[in-house]
Amino acid sequence: MNAVTPSGFRDVLSEEARVREAITRAVADLFASRGYVPIETPTLEVMDVLRAGGRVPATPFKFFDSRGDLLAMRPDVTLQIARMCATRLAGVPGPLRFRYTQRVFREAETENQVQARELTQCGVECIGEVGPAADAEIVALFAEALRLAGATQFVLAMATVGVLRALLERSGAAEPWKAAVLDAYHGSDFVALDRLCDAAMGRAVEEEAVDAGAAAPAYTEAIRQLARIRGAQDAIDAVRALVTPLGCVADLDDFQATYDLLGEAGLADSVLVDFSVASSFNYYTGLVFEACSPYLGSPLGSGGRYDRMIGSFGADRPAAGFAFSLEQAMAAASAEADATAASGRPLRIAVPKGSLNTEAIACLEEAGLDVTGLANPGRALVISNPGVDYIIVRPSDAPVFVALGAADCGICGKDSLLEVGAAVEELVDLRFGGCRFVVAESAGTSAAIEERYRKLGSIRIATKYPSITRAHFARTGTQVEIVYLHGNIELAPITGMAERIVDITATGTTLRENNLEIVEEVLASTARFFANGCALRTDERIVALARVLAENAPKHAYAPIAGASNPAQPTLS
Repeated sequence: MNAVTPSGFRDVLSEEARVREAITRAVADLFASRGYVPIETPTLEVMDVLRAGGRVPATPFKFFDSRGDLLAMRPDVTLQIARMCATRLAGVPGPLRFRYTQRVFREAETENQVQARELTQCGVECIGEVGPAADAEIVALFAEALRLAGATQFVLAMATVGVLRALLERSGAAEPWKAAVLDAYHGSDFVALDRLCDAAMGRAVEEEAVDAGAAAPAYTEAIRQLARIRGAQDAIDAVRALVTPLGCVADLDDFQATYDLLGEAGLADSVLVDFSVASSFNYYTGLVFEACSPYLGSPLGSGGRYDRMIGSFGADRPAAGFAFSLEQAMAAASAEADATAASGRPLRIAVPKGSLNTEAIACLEEAGLDVTGLANPGRALVISNPGVDYIIVRPSDAPVFVALGAADCGICGKDSLLEVGAAVEELVDLRFGGCRFVVAESAGTSAAIEERYRKLGSIRIATKYPSITRAHFARTGTQVEIVYLHGNIELAPITGMAERIVDITATGTTLRENNLEIVEEVLASTARFFANGCALRTDERIVALARVLAENAPKHAYAPIAGASNPAQPTLS
């Protein structure tokens, strides 16, 4: 018998368990001292109930019970507390203050990433109170709890989603376009956001864009610019100047008051106003925030205001709260103890091998970086120059290095980002390395393939890109059997292994030489500059580098996050 724990789960031995116990007790005492009472929710929840509350992270375990209900192991506690408040506690007058320390169960975003599937979540929910004082109380308590858990060096990235929602509502845009904009924010894909806005304003884009309907240009441009604003008081002023003429101030006054109260509480140096912040949840209606450590690749925790989510389950009530991962807080504390000063660490950039390498190096050099030795590294895998370490990787590995925090930022093709599906912030379309994904088949075989599909209900597709292929045919509603190959994809239809292939082509020459013809376009791909979300919010060098890369790229490349507090040029030493 192979006596191992399931993937993503682990035993906690006594030494660590004692530390965890001490932290959870101290945090619970802190929450209790502020009037928060304990609450517990069930491990299993009806899946439809979770979905009713809004976008939720993937949960790895789903079950059908004897009644035929689809159940899920809880991926989040907030949704459950909202359900409880709207049903069992509907008649109880507020405000209600709850605290919890519970296990949650989540699936890794992709199978390419190592990620715990069981986490300990500590958090609070304040039900029935509104206004800047309530929001500031939540954020300040979040910061105090993190410090009590041992994480002291973090940035509180903070914004309000009310402004974006007001812009979308008043824009006159079609619902599919507004949904695509929200998806771009949630996915931190600001190149996609730029393309959506370009398409809405009648500018040409390489791939087909979502129909924006009658989106007003002024609102569209404001939606684009909003994601680029960050800083301190200057960022709030910039947003106000942007949206006031459009009548979309929304809850910006309350946000300003919350920011002022946090300053009075001594948190001004920890707060970063960043309107690119968006959660994997879509139930937030106002304030949103997350804590990022300069030493970790994923946030310590997050929270915000969700005034309409409880109404999804019954009687509506305003609410706000936060949660953080005990494991992340402990990892941040350990990293702080071991790490050298973050300000003295070189910026780590993942540089792709292969066809993108030469132009990637040229982009970095044009941005003012020292690229000595990078063009001819020999067997070296890391090239260290003043202020920067270049990590030389395969393009398909670059997103993984960045997502897991082994590199701060990187360059690879859009195809690699899509195939890997790593959680990174896509900042700049560098506009080189252009290619397209296509579906191809042997010339003259269309009728036979269509007949096979009619009889068997599926087509065999050979590819090096199973994720992209699977997503494409899911969109078209075509049933396929994927044959995963590492190279020489053109052989598959020639030898009868598969009827069609999905592959990259720049000119189509190789396809024609092997008597293959293109029958369908999948997507276009160019090189992208992307970053780890926590690194982006804790290291201004990435923001400055992104700006210079965008300025050097051809017109309509994404212009990254801006703000008066950001340097005009990258400072990498």
